[in-house]
Amino acid sequence: MLDTAFVEVANRMADAAGEILRKAYRQPLTIDHKADASPVTQVDREVESALRALIEKHFPGHGIIGEEFGNVRESSPYQWVLDPIDGTHAFIAGTPTFTTLIALAYEGVPVLGVIDQPITKERWVGVAGEKTVYRKSPHPNLLPEGEGALIPSPPGRGQGEGKTLAQATLATTAMKYFTADEAAIFTKLQTQCANVIFGGDGYLYAKLASGEIDLVIEAGLKPYDFCALKPVVEGAGGVISDWNGKPVTIASGGSIIAAANKQLHAEALALLCQ
Repeated sequence: MLDTAFVEVANRMADAAGEILRKAYRQPLTIDHKADASPVTQVDREVESALRALIEKHFPGHGIIGEEFGNVRESSPYQWVLDPIDGTHAFIAGTPTFTTLIALAYEGVPVLGVIDQPITKERWVGVAGEKTVYRKSPHPNLLPEGEGALIPSPPGRGQGEGKTLAQATLATTAMKYFTADEAAIFTKLQTQCANVIFGGDGYLYAKLASGEIDLVIEAGLKPYDFCALKPVVEGAGGVISDWNGKPVTIASGGSIIAAANKQLHAEALALLCQ
């Protein structure tokens, strides 16, 4: 069982990130561009600095892999993997589909994941071997701040039953992240599904965990984009792997598939591997 202190600090980290992001949301931003042309704001850096400070305070021997400030203590068996704003394009546009992603990996395997949307005040917390917890507050008829509810797994989810590809809602962030060959595969898969939506980054996987999306397929991701997703998806009864069906680790390539159940994962994987 994972030390509860890890989960407590991860929640504090998400709280700290949310405070910064809510203040900066739909406010004037300083926008720079990285070497890969992706945007970064002063808020990305401020959030990651706050997250790192909490790790240094509580777990000074742990490693950190962060999108904005690189890696430290890479030989530690514990690695915190941070994406301060996953979906910076959405944050800049004032669209509440960006998230903060916080993961803890042990010996390369993500064992704790947090997906936090600070504007809607939604949070998904996944711990290896446990059910994913969803929290939303404040909101009428839902649990108050500080409490959470287990995400109920639909009957058969994770058991090889449930929706098939022909019934599924498929999602990806954007076609531009695929190579030409990957785009062709995705387009072929898209024709087999009932519906397809674009945009959402890590928020898509949270929606999959909540049973609102059935299949997410992406490429070109980095560890800070996908490590937090694994415990959340699996703790809700879903399946997540790379495009070859291998388990997600820090060392995984950037091509990721997440599905609501084993049958759907197998159907989609068969098309990806053709």
